[in-house]
Amino acid sequence: MKGRESGMPDEAYWTSFFQTEGILDRLLVTQGGCYNLVEFGCGYGTFCLPAAKRTRGTVTALDIELEMVKLVDERAKADGLLNVRAEVRDFVEHGSGVSDGSQGHAMVFNLLHLEDPLTLLREANRVLQPGGILSVIHWRSDIETPRGPPLAIRPKPEQCATWLSAAGFDSVVQVDLGPAAPYHFGILAQRPTG
Repeated sequence: MKGRESGMPDEAYWTSFFQTEGILDRLLVTQGGCYNLVEFGCGYGTFCLPAAKRTRGTVTALDIELEMVKLVDERAKADGLLNVRAEVRDFVEHGSGVSDGSQGHAMVFNLLHLEDPLTLLREANRVLQPGGILSVIHWRSDIETPRGPPLAIRPKPEQCATWLSAAGFDSVVQVDLGPAAPYHFGILAQRPTG
């Protein structure tokens, strides 16, 4: 089930909204350099491919669009990133297919305007190992932006924090993305260790 207002724009336009490495510097917690990572909604690979260069673990890139998955797979192979596994998956409707507690990090970027964000966040919690980190970015709802879903369906950071707590996360912290993503807010949350 494709989420509302979830179509991808032209790639050059899309990447103009982010300084990918700057976002990853703020949100990708490196846990010793060897951990598995999953990205829900990988799109063009804007984040999962650079993230794959920061870990020796497996990076699972999930998207509902076959064309996006093929593109990510081709780019990973071209870059010699043997640790990327791209898969077509309706993770909202059918789950991620990723094993319980197998991931050190999960990324949910620009997806929490979905009709049922709690289902996605619970799935992210399920796949994370105890102490694993979830990073979230989303379009800001307090300003007009050149792209993104309608303001009326964009969650505020406080709403995301409430959802994250309801999905079982703790240590929910808003992260200032600064000039790396002026149209977005960021959040880090941790799966409890106990």
